[in-house]
Amino acid sequence: MQVIAGVLALAGPAQAQSGEPAPAPTVAPGSASEAPAPPSAKAAPGGALDEAYGAYQRGLYMTAFKEATKRIADDPNDTAAMTLLGELYSAGLGVAQDWAKAAEWYRLAAGRGDPRATFALAMLKIDGKGVPRDPAEARKLLESSAESVPAAAYSLGVLLLQENKADSDRRAFTLFRSAAEDNDPDAEYALAILFRDGRGVGRDIAQAAVWMGRAARDRNISAQVEFGVMLFNGEGVRKDETAGAKMFLAAAEQGNPIAQNRLARVYAAGRGLPKNLVQAAKWHTLATMQGIKDPWLDDATKGLTPDEQRKVDEAVRKWLGD
Repeated sequence: MQVIAGVLALAGPAQAQSGEPAPAPTVAPGSASEAPAPPSAKAAPGGALDEAYGAYQRGLYMTAFKEATKRIADDPNDTAAMTLLGELYSAGLGVAQDWAKAAEWYRLAAGRGDPRATFALAMLKIDGKGVPRDPAEARKLLESSAESVPAAAYSLGVLLLQENKADSDRRAFTLFRSAAEDNDPDAEYALAILFRDGRGVGRDIAQAAVWMGRAARDRNISAQVEFGVMLFNGEGVRKDETAGAKMFLAAAEQGNPIAQNRLARVYAAGRGLPKNLVQAAKWHTLATMQGIKDPWLDDATKGLTPDEQRKVDEAVRKWLGD
């Protein structure tokens, strides 16, 4: 089900000083934001596939809205339909986005025991969307939904880390591990960071690499950057510069500026991928546009021929959609 999830903002700007990718920066937990996940189809009375959720999964959002509304008319306690309406209003799918209406549907479903609605309502209260901002109440809602919803366990762990207490760190580790074992990519990444930094658990760089790799494969962009560094440097995992470079490429293609900077350095140095100053200049330009300054790359790419510079400019324009 599409829900609003907390996000651990764990990447800062690169401060590269040498001819090869530098280690990833120190990280810290950040604030909650949206991280949608598609809903699962539900069985309607009689065993038939739920038309509302089926329509949602096919992208037929107006149909999903109509079918969910019809279900509630037939059964005023249909929590799954209430939660789906909350999702549609929160994302503006098939209806105009309306945080207040989303919050009301989530509240009705949460009051009837739906853990995903409880989690979604908690995140609205953290962000103050559709309801007054209320971190204390949000914390209670996360506590009640953490056992059933991996994203809720992850979000609660983020709040606990912000307390900067040993007991809170240990509980955050337990929550992250539970959510990570349910394949939550953000939790996998957070767990890797705790293993790497020895926070809430003994430092274990090999376990950090295991969970960072899982998060990277599950398309957590920050994990792709960090795992790329680990592969490139042989940190907790067998050194493999080519695999590390491919991780940078995967994250760079999704717009991550740190990965774009790392990838530019890979191409400029010819480490992990064949040397290509046009590609180096392209990715360096894109990273610079997002605030990543790198004097080493400025120098490494300044000797381009007019034809090479034309190719760089065309590649940047194509990336930007101009």
